[in-house]
Amino acid sequence: MQSSLIGKIEKAHRYAQEPDRISFTDLSVKFRGENDIHDTELRNGKWHCNCDFFVTWGRCSHTMAIEKILGSMLVEEARVTEF
Repeated sequence: MQSSLIGKIEKAHRYAQEPDRISFTDLSVKFRGENDIHDTELRNGKWHCNCDFFVTWGRCSHTMAIEKILGSMLVEEARVTEF
């Protein structure tokens, strides 16, 4: 393996230990809920989900779960739920 690639792998490991370097502003996932698969997105720092609950409340268990998983890696406006 080339020494320059080894250096990049080592840097990647170091970066992976420092999640505060990362800020998600856009993200698209398929979330497998209990009853269906939902399209859940973060677009320009705002959450969207195609589940019925989100349409009414503007948040849902799917968006809140992703918030909890990503935590500080989300831009401030996407951290809307108090955990």
